[in-house]
Formats: sequence, C-alpha cells, structure tokens
Amino acid sequence: MPRHFAIVPAAGSGSRFGAGLPKQYLSLAGRPLIHHTLLALCRSPHIARVLVVLAPDDRHWAGHDWRDLGPKLETVYAGGATRAESVLAGLRALETSAADDDWVLVHDAARPCLSQAMLDALVDELAGDPVGGLLAVPVADTLKRQDDDGRVAATEPRDGLWQAQTPQMFRHAPLLAALEAAAAVTDEAGAIETLGLRPKLVRGDASNLKVTFPADLALAELILFARRER
Repeated sequence: MPRHFAIVPAAGSGSRFGAGLPKQYLSLAGRPLIHHTLLALCRSPHIARVLVVLAPDDRHWAGHDWRDLGPKLETVYAGGATRAESVLAGLRALETSAADDDWVLVHDAARPCLSQAMLDALVDELAGDPVGGLLAVPVADTLKRQDDDGRVAATEPRDGLWQAQTPQMFRHAPLLAALEAAAAVTDEAGAIETLGLRPKLVRGDASNLKVTFPADLALAELILFARRER
C-alpha cells in the first residue's frame, strides 16, 4: 500500500500580512499559527511523516516548543524564494524514503483550520485515483474583473469555478517531475496540469481558510475555539 507523507512549505515572510514577523509564527489561540497547521497533519493516522520546510536562516522556529507534535515531524532548512522551490526541497528530502507512487500532501502553513474530516475525505476519495487532487470549494460570490481605473470591466460567469485549497495530494514521482519542469506555478495542481493530467476536485469547506490578512487571523481563532467547545 502506498504511504502518505505531508510537506508544509513555511519559508515565506508573509509580507502581505504586514506583521513584524512571518505570519506562520503569529499567535493564534495561544500557539504559533503553524502549530495548529502541523497538529492537524501529525494527528492523522494516514500520514507517516510531516516535513516542514523552513528558510535556511529561519530564526523563529527554535524559539518554540514543538515536542507535543510528536515524532512524525521533521524540519528541513532548505526553503526557497517561492512556494514551488520550498515544496521541491521537501520532495527531494523524501527521495531516499518515499517510493515513486507514495502520496504527498502539500498543505499551506497558513491554513490552521484543516479538520480531520476534510483530511479523511481527501485521502479516501483519492485512494484509487490515477492522478490525485485537492481540496476546493465552489466559487459562491459574483466575480468582477477590474479595469485600469479600478472600475468594473466585466462580470465573469462563476459556473464551474472552484477556489483551490490545500492539502493538494499527488504521487511523489510525478509531482517532483512536474515541479522541476514548471517552477513558476502557484500550486501543485497547476504543476500536475502541465503534464496534461486533470487533478480531481474534492469538496472542502470555507472553514479551511488561508490566513492572509489580519481579519483572517481573528476568524481562524473563532473557528478553532468553536471546535474546542463541541
């Protein structure tokens, strides 16, 4: 049976957030944001190892206690300037232990609200899939295209459009080959698409949000606290 590995690229600076330190280390519900992200993956019985890929000069990781995440967690100080470079570093770190057909789940460091139910659905739905796929949600809002003056140039049809989330789950060998050949892509599904393959969309939900702006951090905290109270 193929095994499952997880890679969390965490070498970014979080410049869009506007904080004084990388957003993955901002406090969320009493712990660094990335702690919640990693906890969801480390808790999953599906996943054998979790690699967090940090910048080579990361000075923040060592200042926190990660022992409660358990023995699955490994650090790789080889992150690059882009997401694709960091994911590639993680894939290469797995080359000696992962088989070509083992699954790799790539998850955003800034998605701290991944639930076990969403993770189970992804793994179960893709178990026999020849390509792999990703969590995603159908676009619900009306989409407007902007012109050069900041006005509406057009209203875009949203039928058939989905908003990509993570984890995105693909076999080790094709994902490695795709990212080596298409380093400019913004997600792993995009890299797989350049091989002429069609990733499967697995429905997630809006609670699996990506923390990009300060308001997102407050919303993520509400989601985590609500789960604790159930």
